[in-house]
Amino acid sequence: MRARVILGLVTTLIGASVPVAAEPCRLCAGSSGFEEQAPSTPVRIDVQTSLDFDRLILTGPSGGTVRLAPDGSRAARGSVAGPGGRAMVGSVVVQGEPHRMVRVDLPSRIELWGMGGGHITIDRIESDLPAAPRLDSNGRLSFRFGGEVQVEGGAEGDYRGDVPVTVEYL
Repeated sequence: MRARVILGLVTTLIGASVPVAAEPCRLCAGSSGFEEQAPSTPVRIDVQTSLDFDRLILTGPSGGTVRLAPDGSRAARGSVAGPGGRAMVGSVVVQGEPHRMVRVDLPSRIELWGMGGGHITIDRIESDLPAAPRLDSNGRLSFRFGGEVQVEGGAEGDYRGDVPVTVEYL
């Protein structure tokens, strides 16, 4: 039995947030001399490529798992062949104030929905971000992300979902 699963582009839903500085304590400001300033450059996020597992083919009724790592490497387990040659990891460029540390939040799981009401998930979202991400001297930080999709028998269709990415200054 052969069934096919086509995973469409997993679009990237982006959100940039900049912490709002609280009004400083008027009693304390005179003694410490420290006043937090809002960043002069807001964070901007550009999605260069969307995560796309391309076409997956089930080779048996039991389903399987396909992994697409941030470095582009691919692996399949179980009764699934793929991903296809057009599979791509997601890539994002963050822009803002040079040398600023940022926090980047990616979900650990993404729900994908098919036009016919089917549902599959991408688990274990991972990126190539460093442990303490920082914008470079040009105010840029690039990273790639991938994940692992679980495919069950009877999951034929084109599936889509959003990857919310949130970035804020530290």
